[in-house]
Amino acid sequence: MATPTAHSKRPSHHHLFLAVALAAVVLLPLLVPAATATAAVAVVEGDGENKSALGAARQWATGKGEAELVGGEGDGAGGPVVGDEFEGGFGSLDSMLQWAIGNSDPEKLKEKAADVQKLSADELLKRRQEIKELMEKLKMPSDADLMKIAIADLNNSSISLEDRQRALQELLVLVEPIDNANDLDKLGGLLPVVQELNNANEEIRISSAWVLGKASQNNALVQNQILGYGALARLVKMGYSTSTEEAAKALYAISALIRDNVNGQEAFSSENGSAMLEHILASSSIDVRLQKKAVFLITDLADFQLNSGNPGLPFLTERLFLKLIVDMLSRFDLDLQEKVLLAIKSLLRLPSADVADFEFYDLENVLQRLGVQLEDLPSEEQKEYAGEVDALRREVQTLLQQKLKKGTSAAI
Repeated sequence: MATPTAHSKRPSHHHLFLAVALAAVVLLPLLVPAATATAAVAVVEGDGENKSALGAARQWATGKGEAELVGGEGDGAGGPVVGDEFEGGFGSLDSMLQWAIGNSDPEKLKEKAADVQKLSADELLKRRQEIKELMEKLKMPSDADLMKIAIADLNNSSISLEDRQRALQELLVLVEPIDNANDLDKLGGLLPVVQELNNANEEIRISSAWVLGKASQNNALVQNQILGYGALARLVKMGYSTSTEEAAKALYAISALIRDNVNGQEAFSSENGSAMLEHILASSSIDVRLQKKAVFLITDLADFQLNSGNPGLPFLTERLFLKLIVDMLSRFDLDLQEKVLLAIKSLLRLPSADVADFEFYDLENVLQRLGVQLEDLPSEEQKEYAGEVDALRREVQTLLQQKLKKGTSAAI
């Protein structure tokens, strides 16, 4: 799927440059005709340093490169970011004036100042009005404005799939900052995104799940809002998709929704989310990357139960579920094996875990066979990683032996 890009309605770099150029050569003297000569001289005689009429050096400072500033393209890590007073564009004609002074060529500015002084009062007034009208047209919209445009597109049943996809990708960029994510429902945008999970087009469903996951990450407010709209049931169904990308984005959204959220985890259990996880773990035809995401989610749920003291999810310690996890250690993929070992380590530590279940599935022998397998890796590059995985394997083996010993002592 294409990388999230800025919405088509976002003002272009060409327009922004045009506005700045106009400010430098026309707007500066028009706004302050009486002070034009003074401003120009201040720039020219400022020891080579661009200064405003107030005498302070000015420059447009931004932490973003040009491409990020005007396009928001790349990794989709947020909307356009500019310096304080330029948030959402030039806040006023005065702010553009000050920027223009500090970034104009001194000699050209002096020439323009002289030309403007020759204009009549009526000519000055007319040209000033033209500039004001142009500034209104070129004013950069705020994030809230862009979100409203995207939401309006989603609510428009007559727009094309391409425009609907573009609106979702715009929201994907915009909701990353937590304040924007919190505003999504206030602006009426959360429900339309949830409704797109039912769209007949796979790409639209994928983008919708992606937006929901992005907006709800580490955000209890948005998590609960999305849960309130009943999105979890649809996301669990998407987890069964034969499309790896659709299932992966659904699992991403589910993980974000229920992370550290008791209500979300209870809803996940009620929607039989454990069956979806079992489906992913049990099938040899499913992409291993999706299986890794499922194992990671299991570890996260177990860790939350350990750290919060919450009774947690009963399915985490059910025998069939544990068998599927133990069996995955036989898959020759170091990254997967590492993630499975971390999951088993967390599950073994759960108060509700019965070590006899792990013993029933011969976990100790499985761990020993894994150790032999790790020693026999031919590649030197693999051996280094294998050593790290083996250290984790020994840690899990020690924990298992301690639990078995404790269980034997309790039985006596």
